[in-house]
Amino acid sequence: MDIRTVIREVPDFPQPGILFRDITPVLADPAALVVALDGLSELISNITCDKLAAMESRGFLFGAPLALRLQRGLVLLRKAGKLPCPTERETYALEYGEAVLEVHRDALKPGERVILIDDLLATGGTARAAGRLVRKLGAEVAAYLFLVELKDLAGRQLLTDAPVLSLVAYD
Repeated sequence: MDIRTVIREVPDFPQPGILFRDITPVLADPAALVVALDGLSELISNITCDKLAAMESRGFLFGAPLALRLQRGLVLLRKAGKLPCPTERETYALEYGEAVLEVHRDALKPGERVILIDDLLATGGTARAAGRLVRKLGAEVAAYLFLVELKDLAGRQLLTDAPVLSLVAYD
């Protein structure tokens, strides 16, 4: 199965001129989800890591089953104010404003190797902020992993500290 055929294209969402890549059909189809998880697992099969860290919120959907497959812990990178214990935070730019990612201060140990995962790589701002959070805790980014990459938005150019891996890429 080609996951690209399952991802739905939605023109003019969230605004005119944008072609949105909707992954919900992949999540709704158990066979497609297994193919996606198998493909993502294969992409990181040769990367040594101690933990996975998933970016809110759709990164959680792929991070949890991949962490189980790898028998590694999963760290949640959340929006501001969602974590109950002391956190580190990283602010990053959005198209219209700023956003904040947070992680528990005790989520990673110095020297741990972490695979960062999200559903989609676009401009790279969220992933770059996630990488900075990992490094703030003394850990190392082993790889960035995405189900979908929008190459024309050049997000991978911001992620120079580790390999950038995507299952499906659109020009």
